Amino acid sequence: MASVTLKGTPCNLAGTMPKPGAAAPAFTLTKADLSAVGLADLRGKTTVLLTVPSLDTPVCQAETRKFNERASSLKNATVIVASSDLPFAIKRFCAAEGIRNVHGASDLRDRGFGERWGVAIQDGPLAGV
Repeated sequence: MASVTLKGTPCNLAGTMPKPGAAAPAFTLTKADLSAVGLADLRGKTTVLLTVPSLDTPVCQAETRKFNERASSLKNATVIVASSDLPFAIKRFCAAEGIRNVHGASDLRDRGFGERWGVAIQDGPLAGV
């Protein structure tokens, strides 16, 4: 279990992050258009998977904006930001911010995603998000 700090408050993450070189845990996320994207869809493709608790938080917004900016220089790579937000909220944020190089996706239908990837917030100010 990893530990992170949110606004100076320590919190624990549930699950274990995959080790470099290990097989990626399976997932099926829901895109803003309500279609699914999963590990099988990305197999063989260069993929950057960014995980954030919610795009309604300033740090997660800033992180997504920075990835969007830098993703424009990645050739033949897919960049996905996964959050616990509803697909409609992800779509709204990406449209309002001009996010075009990062594809938003929700764990709406795969709530075990965060734990399998070791990024689910177990306790602290955003527990359960």
